[in-house]
Amino acid sequence: MAITLEGDVPIDSVASPPSRLDIAGDRTFRGLTYVFSWMTIFLVLYIVYEIAGKAFPAIQEYGFGFVTGTTWDANRGEFGVFPEIWGTLYSSILALMLGGFFGVSIAIFLTQDFLPPKLEVVFKNIVELLAAIPSVVYGLWGIYVVIPALRPTANWVHEHLGWIPFFETSLSGPGMLPAAMVLSIMILPTISAVSRDALCSVPHRLKEAAFGLGATRWEAILGVILPTSATGIFGALVLGFGRALGETMALAMLVGNSNQVSLSLFSPANTLAALLANNFPEAGKLEEGVLMYAALILMAITLLVNLVGTAIMNRAQRRLSGGER
Repeated sequence: MAITLEGDVPIDSVASPPSRLDIAGDRTFRGLTYVFSWMTIFLVLYIVYEIAGKAFPAIQEYGFGFVTGTTWDANRGEFGVFPEIWGTLYSSILALMLGGFFGVSIAIFLTQDFLPPKLEVVFKNIVELLAAIPSVVYGLWGIYVVIPALRPTANWVHEHLGWIPFFETSLSGPGMLPAAMVLSIMILPTISAVSRDALCSVPHRLKEAAFGLGATRWEAILGVILPTSATGIFGALVLGFGRALGETMALAMLVGNSNQVSLSLFSPANTLAALLANNFPEAGKLEEGVLMYAALILMAITLLVNLVGTAIMNRAQRRLSGGER
């Protein structure tokens, strides 16, 4: 007689050993994941190989002086990208400060019962739609809305606080501050989405335990939920920073494309991505090599940021799990 479970349901219909077709499908899927994983790695290596190969003549000719140089003059054959490296890091850090603060704040607002569930879905979709707006549209919005709106305040700050290096020039057009503000909005959806997932992954019992000990909502958020989800939030910031480093079109339209190093938020600057976008269409053979060198530097900066961020997240995770003191 066949063995049955409660309700006269045969065991074979509930849990049967995998068939040959199931095993074959599982092995095929596993093999495909390995293939596509290795293809991704080979694709990245191939891209680096192609860029490095075209940049190699410029690397031989200019060496490390290309990184520390401050002049870009194709007519005289003088090339240096230190102002562009500075502008890339400066604009990305400013954007990360603004976008990180508002992104994490939005994530808290959308996950900690500040709104009814239906409104949470509406606001979440609105924030995510920001990622669908083309970069050039952000650039046009920055030119026609952000810069005119900032100009009166920026000029007043320059007039009264112009002795401070951050405000030493007035805002007459594109500059670092409007570029960083628009860039912060562009990385906002990434930071908000990943931070929201990190906050939602915190066990609900932790928050209930905090409330049971007499904590207020903000004490529970700041003292329990944020520290527990800190690793995921830091990952969101790293992803946002990586996105900011590689942003091209909006920065090319808003940063001013000026080859200078300045702390001023109102002075024009340049970035590596904007340099590549503006110079490649008319680049000759010599300039093409140095632009590939600049692209290689941008890839190295992005890789370094991701490696450092991953190392910090892994260390923080070990500390949270008690593996390191």
